[in-house]
Amino acid sequence: MKTITTEKVSTKEQLKDIALDVTWAKIAQKYFGKSSSWIYNKINGVDGNGGKGGFTEDEKQQFKGALYDLAERIRRTADNFD
Repeated sequence: MKTITTEKVSTKEQLKDIALDVTWAKIAQKYFGKSSSWIYNKINGVDGNGGKGGFTEDEKQQFKGALYDLAERIRRTADNFD
């Protein structure tokens, strides 16, 4: 019997395509009411003291919603651009 293992992809790796085009500090402020260092620590998978951290399951869902909201706002702006 063959065992299949799935490797967890880091948050940072998942965001690499858009990382340079998004202001994470603004997302932290607007959607979480947190600082830029807070979101950078979450993305990098560390806590404020340098230990292992990352997003909680609730924060992942909230972050996903923020990305969907931002995508919709960009799409709406593009649709209305003359």
